[in-house]
Parts: sequence; structure tokens; C-alpha cells
Amino acid sequence: MDPSRHQALQLAAAHGLDEGRTRALLALAGLGRPPDIPPRAQRLASATIAALLAGLGLVFLVAANWHEIGRHAKFGGLGGIVLLAGLVAWARPGTARTAAALLCFLAGGALLALIGQTYQTGADPWQLFALWAVLTLPLALAARSDALWSGWAIVACTTIGLWLHAWSGQRWFFDETASLAPQLAAWLASVAVAGLLHPALAPRTGAGPWAFRIAVLLAALLVTSSALTGLFASQPAATYPLGLLLLAAGAGLLSRRRRFDLAALSLLALAIDTLLVCGFGRFLMEGIDGKPIAAMLVLGLIATGVLAASVTALMRLRAACGGSDD
Repeated sequence: MDPSRHQALQLAAAHGLDEGRTRALLALAGLGRPPDIPPRAQRLASATIAALLAGLGLVFLVAANWHEIGRHAKFGGLGGIVLLAGLVAWARPGTARTAAALLCFLAGGALLALIGQTYQTGADPWQLFALWAVLTLPLALAARSDALWSGWAIVACTTIGLWLHAWSGQRWFFDETASLAPQLAAWLASVAVAGLLHPALAPRTGAGPWAFRIAVLLAALLVTSSALTGLFASQPAATYPLGLLLLAAGAGLLSRRRRFDLAALSLLALAIDTLLVCGFGRFLMEGIDGKPIAAMLVLGLIATGVLAASVTALMRLRAACGGSDD
């Protein structure tokens, strides 16, 4: 809720205002009308959603009618849409460029999937996603759209996760015998994706804040899941403390005034809290034999304290760095 609206409602409650007078107070404060969204932002949002739905609809159309549509029709249709959308993105600036580039991006991914399924190239899924990310990187750089960069971040991070899955022998969980180097390589690759999309590089890449935050979310998920599998192995692996250190280092960088991002920092704080609480949970479950209720009670208190400390630290950083909730 908007802080100013919350304060107005508190003021109305303190003075016992009825519903009509509360509405009048909100209107007097300029809070009774819907938010003033610029027309350009409305057009951009509508065009982006339309392109996303069109691209996904195209993928579902081919998938649902796989046997009814001929091979030439599939390739011709998808290839034609990729070409047409690319030409529109090249020729038309502004909102049309963003929508057309996003449609070209989605149709290009569908075309690569169609090639892999039709000709059975034997490529692993991560290789197709890697090719999708590499081929559409120039498109993202040229379009300079946060929506397109957000999609690219999802594809790039999915590539990293699928590569790690293929390396592990099609497993998502690792034990203490698993090699550490590929996991660290996947972590660093996901960090590199987030670094590429950082707002500091926005003048060169055109990426916006949401692409960066999506990349941070996916990188945090990869590191956290890998660290947790190391924690709950029969013998805790080094990925657990290393994951904590990497997440803490990222949080430290984003805590600085010039790099402050409350949303991204909150995602890292949640990942750190998860690892800390799970670490305490393993320690308690092993140290308190025959008393699981007591262990769960202590763990609940620890989780509450960790969460409260994180929220307090985030609010203080927000006040000190002058960040926003955008």
C-alpha cells in the first residue's frame, strides 16, 4: 500500500471518520483517483503483453497440431514470422519495435525447438537454449527493451541450469561426492548474466531493472538449491558455505548506495535466510535426539529472528541509500 494512503487511513481512523468523510479525505489528498500512468507506458505494456501472448500462442498452436501441420508449413510459418517480426523491429522505432522484437525472440526459440524435434539432432536441451540465447543476443542489444532482456535472462539462466543438470547425469541433487568445479562454474555463469544486466551497464545494453532482478532471482535459486543439496547430503559438502559466501558477497555489493536495488537485495536476503534456517535445522535435528517438538520450536524462533533481522537491515539500508520500492 502507498505510505501516504496508509497515513491518510490512519488519520481517518484516529478521528473516527465515516466512509463518506474518509473518501473525501482521500480525494483531498489526491489519493481518490487511479494512478496516473503515462499513455506511452500504457501502449508499451499493451504491446508487450500482446507480443508475448502471440508468441506463446504460436508455440502452442504448433505443439497442439503437430501431426496435422506439414513440415514445410511449420518451418515456413515460423520462419516467416521471425523474418517479418525482425523487419518490423528494424524499421519501426518505439513501442512497435519492442513488441516486434519480443515476438521475433519467441518465434526464434520455437523455430530452434522445431529443428531439434524434426531432425533429431541429438543435441541436449541446454545446447538448444544456449543457441537461442546466443543468436538473440544481438536482437536484445539492438532493441534495448527491458521486456526482451527479461526473456533473454530467463533463457540464459535456463541454459545454465540445464547444463548443470546434464553434467550431473540428469540429476537435480548432488551428494558429497559430486565435483565442485562444475557447480561453481554454473554459479559464476549465472552471476555473469546478472552482471551483464546490471543498471550500471544500461547505457550500453538498454536493459532495465526488471531484467536484472529476474537474473538475480534465477541466480539465487540456482545457488540456493545447489547449496541446500550439499547441506543435506550425508556429509555436508563445501557448496553450502560457498553458497552462503557468494550470496553474502552479492548482497554486500547491492547494499552500496550507487548499486542499491531493494528488490534484488530482498531476493538475496531471502536466499541467505533460507540457507541459514536450513543450516540451523540440520544442526538441531542432529543435536536433539528424541525431542523433535523442541527442535522445531527452537527452529521457528530462529527463523523468526533471522527474518526480523533481515527486514530491519533492509529498511535501514533503504533509508540510508534513498532507495525506492519500484
